[in-house]
Amino acid sequence: MHRSPTGNLVPLDLEIEATLRRNRGEKRRKLLQDRTIASILEEETHFSDSLSPDSPSSREFATQLPETTSMANKQHQRITFEDYSSSSVPQFFTSIARLEVQVCNINYPHSLIHLIQGNLFQGLPNEDPYAHLAMFIEICNTVKIVGVPDEAIRLSLFSFSLAGEAKRWLHLFKGNSLKTWEEVVEKFLKKYFPESKTVEGKAAISSFH
Repeated sequence: MHRSPTGNLVPLDLEIEATLRRNRGEKRRKLLQDRTIASILEEETHFSDSLSPDSPSSREFATQLPETTSMANKQHQRITFEDYSSSSVPQFFTSIARLEVQVCNINYPHSLIHLIQGNLFQGLPNEDPYAHLAMFIEICNTVKIVGVPDEAIRLSLFSFSLAGEAKRWLHLFKGNSLKTWEEVVEKFLKKYFPESKTVEGKAAISSFH
């Protein structure tokens, strides 16, 4: 025991050198910590000054921030089972395109539709596609509309003349992919009167006795 300057008794430290080294180490760590905090505060102050509203760095940072946020939102956007199950709505529901005409509305007589549907083509082996086209054109020629060409009338009404397998065949084409009457006739005859039938017909004629 020894007496302190205040007169109180202080226990004697038998390892005074170890205590002294420990106290010096704590002081050095505290001093290093204070210097580190001061350095961080200085860097933050410098960074805040460099990002003033009028500085180029601030404008660049403000420009890059929305892009970074947008990219992060895209990366974190989740795809659910509902997204996979939802079906997309097609832009066109008919494979035959409608020609631009000079009239706003086209009104066909109901009797014309009935005549066309009375001559349906279903794509059966015993049906004649040439006879069907001839009858269809003959019916369409009974109607004349000012400002509407004959091709537009045929393109608009041709789907009414098909049924069954032939109707399903027409729907297999992409929407608005058939843009002319010649193209419709070519696809129709290639499907229901292919070249093989022509060859068979020529062979039957040449071998006729």
